[in-house]
Amino acid sequence: MNSIDIRDYLRPLMKWWWLLAAATLVAALSSFVYTYMQPAVYEARTTVSVGSTIKDANPTGSNVFLAQQLAEAYADIAGRTPIRQNTMAALKLEWLPYYVASVIPNTPIIEFKVYDDDPNRAYAVANELVNQLILQGPAGREEQKRQSFVEEQLAKLETSIKQTEDEITQKQEDLGKIFSAREIGNVQNQITALQNKQTTLQGNYAALLANTQRGATNALNILEPATIPSAPTDSNLLINVLIAAMIGFALAAGGAYLIEYLDDSIKPSDDMQKMLGTSLLSSIPFIANSPAGSIGPLDDRLVMLQNNSVPATEAYRVLRTNLQFAMVDRALKLLLVTSPSPMEGKSLTAANLSAALARGGKRVVLVDVDLHRPSQHRLFKLINNMGLTTALLVDSIPLENLLQKTLIPGLQVMATGPLPPNPAELLGSRRMQEILTKLTEYADIVILDSPPLMAVADAVVLSTIADAVLMVVRAGKTRRDAAKQAFGALQQVKARVIGVVLNGVTKNKGGYYNYGYYSTGAYTLPGPVSPSGYSPKETPLPANPTLIAQKPLEKMPQAPQAEPAEQVLASKRNPLLSARSNIFTNHQQEER
Repeated sequence: MNSIDIRDYLRPLMKWWWLLAAATLVAALSSFVYTYMQPAVYEARTTVSVGSTIKDANPTGSNVFLAQQLAEAYADIAGRTPIRQNTMAALKLEWLPYYVASVIPNTPIIEFKVYDDDPNRAYAVANELVNQLILQGPAGREEQKRQSFVEEQLAKLETSIKQTEDEITQKQEDLGKIFSAREIGNVQNQITALQNKQTTLQGNYAALLANTQRGATNALNILEPATIPSAPTDSNLLINVLIAAMIGFALAAGGAYLIEYLDDSIKPSDDMQKMLGTSLLSSIPFIANSPAGSIGPLDDRLVMLQNNSVPATEAYRVLRTNLQFAMVDRALKLLLVTSPSPMEGKSLTAANLSAALARGGKRVVLVDVDLHRPSQHRLFKLINNMGLTTALLVDSIPLENLLQKTLIPGLQVMATGPLPPNPAELLGSRRMQEILTKLTEYADIVILDSPPLMAVADAVVLSTIADAVLMVVRAGKTRRDAAKQAFGALQQVKARVIGVVLNGVTKNKGGYYNYGYYSTGAYTLPGPVSPSGYSPKETPLPANPTLIAQKPLEKMPQAPQAEPAEQVLASKRNPLLSARSNIFTNHQQEER
């Protein structure tokens, strides 16, 4: 697996880092607060053993195995309801604290652990649980009384046997001090009587001992009695916080991958060559909309018409360069710019690309062929009372009179004009082909801003005429399926898709662009300049369009061969009323 694949897998985590951080922090803080607010817990412990294998000097394997099996059974019984109820009854409690009865592995020892916030209660419950468990075994309540009596008798016999042994020892010592034969015989008789008594006591002791549970296999013996705990148990605060943080991070990571899986929009990390079969020509950074009420001479989003270098301007220069290299094998005279769906930035891309080509020394004509929702006249702040539809309907008007000059030398714009009810028929007509042919002879390159592919059929119709098609998709908005369907529609008519432009890329989306070398500081756009005699409202079509001076479409004047560091100049006259007038009062210095 190469590093690129690893970055692809890690990209959702990098994109949703704030979600991972928030989830981890919330989980850790919640665990800390919950653990810290819990009361102190005390643990009382006691252990019991089953059978006498521990005390047996030579235990057999069967005895050890049987004792272990019995220990498992007793540990299970300790958690049953009878033991719990009897313990509560004996201690006069309405509930029992949490406790655990478990067998130490490979031993016949049962360990009881009782947890409670009251150390005295934990101690009492631990002892009583063991007592109730013992009563469930062979030493039941009745048997326990009987065993208690036997133990008492054994204790008495042990005392009597010891006293008899002491008397015998004393008599034997006295025998050595007596010299009378008669007294010696009496002492010997007493010793014999005491020895007989001792024998009888020992026999009785052995008989009673055989009836007890000492050495029995199924018997419970307390090894470690419970004691009152003096200190609370460790709350494991650090461990709980770490575990909670890991769980929060894992859940957030799973959510990030799920979001990325469900989000089928195009992302900067997608491989356009694999997905659409064409190359990515440029990634355009996100350009904010113009502020509401902006009255400047140009739309703020036309970054190629500004004096300052910003990341977007360099991205459009990269697009211009890649476009030229992509068409090195054939002349590019007619370029169609479209997108799969509306609101993906194809009109803005067409406008800035046209300006970039013009600043690179090309003579460019930008034609707004979106006869449904035109936007080029709004971007360049031009009038839209005459334009493409005028040329389609009235062939006597010179095309040069319908071209409006811009602040970029070498860039002219043809607006849509009045919107017709049948755009597809007009765009697919022979007259449209004639207009485009004349425009390609007039300029070095003609750029068509067409409607979206999936919305109407206009773009598909125009793609059969254009030399190449540039498809614009928006990062985080254009769906992969929509892009594939749009690309498939172009392939069906055998249109040549020169490449894809990824628009609206932001840094938090992991874009590939990195133009930090260039200044990105704020800059002030020039103030509004109103052309002489220009009114914001569109004027109606002239009553007799044929009265406009007819002039054949001449070759477009040669644009500067290098990008000028242009200054924004005010248009002095309406370009439609005088097509020959030059709106520039000063020529601009060519930038090198």
